[in-house]
Amino acid sequence: MREWTALGVLALPALLITLDNTVLHLAVPHLSADIHPSGLQLLWIVDIYSFLIAGLLIIAGTLGDRVGRRRLLLLGAAGFGAASLLTAFSRSTEMLILSRALLGIAGATLMPSSMSLIRNMFFDAKQRSLAFSIWIACFLVGGAIGPLVGGVLLEHFWWGSVFLLGVPAMVLLLVVGPVLLPEYRDPNPGRIDLASVGLLILALLATVFGLKKLAADGFTPLPLASLLLGLAAGAVFAVRQRRLSHPLIELKLFRERSFTASLTTMGIALFVMSGSQLFVAQYLQMVVGLSPMKAGLSSLPASIGGVVGSLLAPLALSRMRAAYVMTVGLAIALVGFGVLTQVTAGSGLVTVMVALALLNFGVAPTIALGTDMMIASAPPERAGAVSAVSETLQEIGLGTGIAILGSVGTAVYRTQVADGLSADGLSAESESAIRDTIGSAVAEVSRLPQEIGAEALDTARESFTHALQYVSVICTVLTAVAVLLALVLLRTVPTGSGGEGGEGGEGGGEAAAPSLDLADPQKA
Repeated sequence: MREWTALGVLALPALLITLDNTVLHLAVPHLSADIHPSGLQLLWIVDIYSFLIAGLLIIAGTLGDRVGRRRLLLLGAAGFGAASLLTAFSRSTEMLILSRALLGIAGATLMPSSMSLIRNMFFDAKQRSLAFSIWIACFLVGGAIGPLVGGVLLEHFWWGSVFLLGVPAMVLLLVVGPVLLPEYRDPNPGRIDLASVGLLILALLATVFGLKKLAADGFTPLPLASLLLGLAAGAVFAVRQRRLSHPLIELKLFRERSFTASLTTMGIALFVMSGSQLFVAQYLQMVVGLSPMKAGLSSLPASIGGVVGSLLAPLALSRMRAAYVMTVGLAIALVGFGVLTQVTAGSGLVTVMVALALLNFGVAPTIALGTDMMIASAPPERAGAVSAVSETLQEIGLGTGIAILGSVGTAVYRTQVADGLSADGLSAESESAIRDTIGSAVAEVSRLPQEIGAEALDTARESFTHALQYVSVICTVLTAVAVLLALVLLRTVPTGSGGEGGEGGEGGGEAAAPSLDLADPQKA
């Protein structure tokens, strides 16, 4: 019973990470009116949090294996609470960017510590699958309640109030964590190779920066150069790991079918979800005409579908293998993308809500069970590093989905607008703005004469809807690939492939599990 109570404590960071991102988007108009950031500064305010989380996850996971996962979690909770206070009471743009950066650094310690503690608290495979499903569901709950809680706070208090939500939760974690959470660490971690740390940070930060710039600016020299730098640093990092007796990341993990196949399937699922939802969010506001608050509320059925899907996944394991649960879920998501391909400019809200509910319900089992498979594939003493690898590559999947599908959809939109837009009555500046993005089109037509503006807006909305359909077709094909991967590569892998072990405790003295042997680096 104690481990389930401890799981409730570990759910707090999962809930807050997504909630913190959600409420920021609602607060942007209010903080912009108060501290007047420039366009570039606003991008840094929004992006630096996830940017640093993605870049530091693996470092934090490896550090947790060495200093203790509970200790790192509590240090991160203290840092997250302090940074939340600093963010809430920021009085300048520079102060807000700094506090958001500190939130990202602290947030990077919370996720791998939580995941690895779950791995070490639940040795029974079925219990661990259920625990991970509950933990994943908390992410979705955070995203669901974010627009509601944030909207209420912003209606009654100043914009900084939305960042105070994390303070009481972190205080609670600091109070009950030392009592309920066990401590685990690798008993023989070896020294940290600082050159590997530097190479990994450079590889991840350059890659994430390149993906974000690619999504924003398209295929321009800066994001391409950043991506090439990241890939080069990553290649040097991988070569170096093979030569070390105590590598930062065990490359032998990628030879384990349950790890690699789960990671690939999850990566595809997150890729298509992030890319499609980028366009759906704009469709609801720019085409359907919903306010940001109403658009957030309309996503509630999708969030509920995701929660239900993640919680049903471990229950389905009593009747079928994990691969089949994931396959059925992805097949449901495939139907959701099929529905999304049928959306039109006039089809309204219901079609999109049904599609999103099917997508979230179908993808959630893959995320929950795939996470369990990956972490169970490694020894308990390396759970921190493995969970960090999982989280980092998921972040990259999300980023590439936004960057690549965003670029494809934007290109389709611009082509459609160029073919359908009548230049009669439009200045060169107005025509350029309408052709750029759906957001700039909506802003520009509000300044035009009504008849000309209405015609241009109809063209822009039809063009954007066509871009959404095009992206949805790509997502449908990729989801079909994910279905085949899950069915073929994972059908012989039971959930909880790490096996069952004995009781663990301080110093990582868990009983051995039949997972991948990482003890001897010479066996690679």
